[in-house]
Amino acid sequence: MARVTGCRYRGRVKRIAITGGIGAGKSAVSEHLASLGYAVVDADLIARDVTRTGQPAWRALRDAFGDAVLGEDSSLDRAFLAAIVFNDATALRRLNLITHGPIGREIVRQLNEAGGDVVFLAIPLYRPESRSQFGIDEAWAVQVEPATALRRLRELRGLSQDDAKARLASQLTNEERSRIADRVLWNEGTLGALYAQVDEALHDSGVARG
Repeated sequence: MARVTGCRYRGRVKRIAITGGIGAGKSAVSEHLASLGYAVVDADLIARDVTRTGQPAWRALRDAFGDAVLGEDSSLDRAFLAAIVFNDATALRRLNLITHGPIGREIVRQLNEAGGDVVFLAIPLYRPESRSQFGIDEAWAVQVEPATALRRLRELRGLSQDDAKARLASQLTNEERSRIADRVLWNEGTLGALYAQVDEALHDSGVARG
């Protein structure tokens, strides 16, 4: 994919989405950007916040899936819920219908409050409509080969072969994600190699510091 080029963004705060499938390294990119002092809005953290015990989305999930998805302290048992929805397309759609609204509204709020010249949105479920929904100027996709993602899910997250395959199958393919991204960051090597690609992307996008 061609590199994104251009002059420094002028006007409102530039918004760059960081997306990627599970096990690709999206979190590593987000953490690197945060360590450099960039503002990062994390959709995964927002998802956890809006489904905290007692929140409307938590109540809706309890009503939809039953008390079995709650732990002993009444908090959402995310691992158990994930095991359900990543093996049942209907359950996944139900989960998304409940959570996407409150997550999206909080993403918009945090993006609108960001200052500086650029804000990054770490969002695993990036779709073509996300660009207009969140006012995204660029989208960077962090990608690995499917076999690498499968290995990482098994070795680093302790998922079974079947569970890992089910989660990967529920997401966009690399080809689908590449078509809606402006830039691809390949994470098949070291973290240093990944960070070097991020630094190059920052420069190309006109938001590099120093």
